Amino acid sequence: MNLTELGYVAGWRLVRALPRPLVAAAFRAGADRAHRGGGGGTARLRANLRRVVGPELPEAELDDLVKRGLRSYARYWMEAFRLPALSREQILAGFRLDGAELLAADVAAGRGAVVALPHAGNWDAAGAWVAATGWPITTVMERLKPEGVYERFLAFRAELGMEILPTHGGPRPAFDVLLDRVRAGAVVPLLADRDLSARGVEVDFFGGKTRMPAGPALLALHTGAPLYVASLWYEQDVACASLAGPLPVPGPEAGPLDQRVRSLTQLIADGLAAGIARHPEDWHMLQRMWLDQRRAGEGTALPSSAPGQG
Repeated sequence: MNLTELGYVAGWRLVRALPRPLVAAAFRAGADRAHRGGGGGTARLRANLRRVVGPELPEAELDDLVKRGLRSYARYWMEAFRLPALSREQILAGFRLDGAELLAADVAAGRGAVVALPHAGNWDAAGAWVAATGWPITTVMERLKPEGVYERFLAFRAELGMEILPTHGGPRPAFDVLLDRVRAGAVVPLLADRDLSARGVEVDFFGGKTRMPAGPALLALHTGAPLYVASLWYEQDVACASLAGPLPVPGPEAGPLDQRVRSLTQLIADGLAAGIARHPEDWHMLQRMWLDQRRAGEGTALPSSAPGQG
């Protein structure tokens, strides 16, 4: 076990053992130190949030937004570390989904559903809530280095009732398994606001060009399952989400598959942007996001805001 893995293990154990108010205060203090330090991740978050709010917002207000964004990011990690220790009742009480009746109807009908998510709020709590509700849920997770950290995150999410597929290196291609799961009636949430493959679909997003993964659109087009876009944010005592959709999925008459994937992925991008604009402080995007951002000068990226990007 290397130092990175030891750190995660210590985090899970310590954060679960201590009283929540004490842990929350410590994570908040850490976020404030990161804000004062102005390191690479903070600089990247600032640049990304400037895109969201536009050039008109005064610098002092942007700085306050960045501070709140780092606190939200710290809250995500604190809650993720504590999540496996919660009872089913606590998981259900700690998360609210506006539009849950839509997913309930999809699962009851056996048609499944695809949900495109941003890196915002607490997507682990969302997945745990779906599993605790009794709905089948399958998603993908980036294969982390070192392998020991990946295995621990895999076990963490599996313990919460989620089926987790590696983005690569599994016995079958993840997309093929996802097709099977959607057709079997599962909920398939996929983080969709940042492409890791460099083969993503180019979209307009807050006035600039970026790439987003084609997976959510392809799943909906191949299966006919409803496709939703989620907005995630925090309120004082609860993690929240809302669903927009189902999005209109174009049929074969709308053109070739690649054209339909592009148009549907742009609709996803528009839906994600609307949710992020409502709650910019809860968007945990500390990485380079837009194609015209320079690799130098806006800060270097921190490690992924959480495992499972795709």
